[in-house]
Amino acid sequence: MQARKKGNAQGIDVSHHQGIIDFKKVAADGISFVFIKATQGKSFRSKTFLKFVKDANAAGLMIGAYHYVDDSATTPEMARQEAVNFVSAIKDAGGVSTFDLPPVMDYESNKSNLSKTEITAVAKAFLQEVERLTGVRPIVYTYPSFIGNFSGLSGYPLWIARYHATKAPSDASGWSRWDFWQYSDGQYGGTLPNGKMRVNGVAGPVDLNEYNGSADELRARFTNRPAAPDKAGTVGSGAFVAYGREVGKVLLFGGKSYVPLRELANALGLAFHWDNAHKEAYLNGSKLQSVQLVDGKAYVQLRPIAESYGAKVSWDAKNKIATLTKGDK
Repeated sequence: MQARKKGNAQGIDVSHHQGIIDFKKVAADGISFVFIKATQGKSFRSKTFLKFVKDANAAGLMIGAYHYVDDSATTPEMARQEAVNFVSAIKDAGGVSTFDLPPVMDYESNKSNLSKTEITAVAKAFLQEVERLTGVRPIVYTYPSFIGNFSGLSGYPLWIARYHATKAPSDASGWSRWDFWQYSDGQYGGTLPNGKMRVNGVAGPVDLNEYNGSADELRARFTNRPAAPDKAGTVGSGAFVAYGREVGKVLLFGGKSYVPLRELANALGLAFHWDNAHKEAYLNGSKLQSVQLVDGKAYVQLRPIAESYGAKVSWDAKNKIATLTKGDK
């Protein structure tokens, strides 16, 4: 993986363990972004999450939320329950649009002695459920000593923890680059560009991170979200093909494929409901967060929903055809 470079955006990640934080002082000390712990397991919520989100946002910091995957999550279904807890906390903070950075899966422990296959299944279920519920592709956070447990997840952005300022992390599990590098825990590892390990506004040690690019590049990469329902203009359109048969139209919003709710539900064999009064879409009883309403028809994001139900999606950019096929489940 690549080394750190001068000009990279600097950030911190925090939880309730930090106590009171003055985020205005944090921002004034050269910090551009902050990841905030929201949840852990199926029910735990950080008591400082909502306040930290509000205060960091007011200070002009780019903010993101992270969830710690608990050792009690030993099956995909338990992982999905954790994802629901995480997304619920995000909703309470104002919804996914409140955050500048994608939601994060922090997976770094295996006290339940799961196999690599089981760990990957838990991780994949959590990531797919978060993306299905939010419409945003999550980030994977982990350590070099743990990343080898993952397989087939390198399509997700990587946030790697390695407390060595000059020696880059090794390529692992399909990842050949990092997007974020946690290079210090505030006591061990590298220092900020100003030579310090401590950040003004935080009383004690705090994890130090950087993005592989400038603050402007970070903002440009992750904050260009699809527009709100009824207001988004299509970038392009094409055909939606399910199991060899064209069943509808695919629309592109922000570079992501959206297909009609009804046609996708029918293709997957799932129940659906459109609440016209509140402009809300439901699939298999779960509310969908990313919906586009075009000419009175509800369009939902194809890939995260299809993959969460075991189907596969391919995109033919030349002919603008989104194809749904049977997966491994």
